[in-house]
Amino acid sequence: MLTVVLVIHLLLTLALVGLVLLQKSEGGGLATGGGASGGANFLSGRAAGNILTQATVILAVCFMATSILLAVMASMRSRGEDDILKALTRMQQPAPTATVPAQPQSAPAAPAADSVPPVPAGQESAPAKP
Repeated sequence: MLTVVLVIHLLLTLALVGLVLLQKSEGGGLATGGGASGGANFLSGRAAGNILTQATVILAVCFMATSILLAVMASMRSRGEDDILKALTRMQQPAPTATVPAQPQSAPAAPAADSVPPVPAGQESAPAKP
């Protein structure tokens, strides 16, 4: 699949370069073909410019789409996934919920050495100072 997209990308690149080179900086493009009379031209200046501009835009959009697709495919390949369609179907399926095993009850931790010792029964409040 990667090879097919790469070949399409290269063909789009060559077509895009060819279209840009056909365009003239003044906007003449295909209309500046040879011939002595004005009616012998392939297209009028305005029509040729519009066709070339539209074709360039379409090829540029296709070029960008294949560029993004190639980047996604290269990223997936680096993660070890081969097929983009399988990866997309896995992304759409909900992930299985894992149950967390219950933690066993452990004995209470021994108090730290710097903690306050427990107060004996009957002496819960401090004596009042005069």
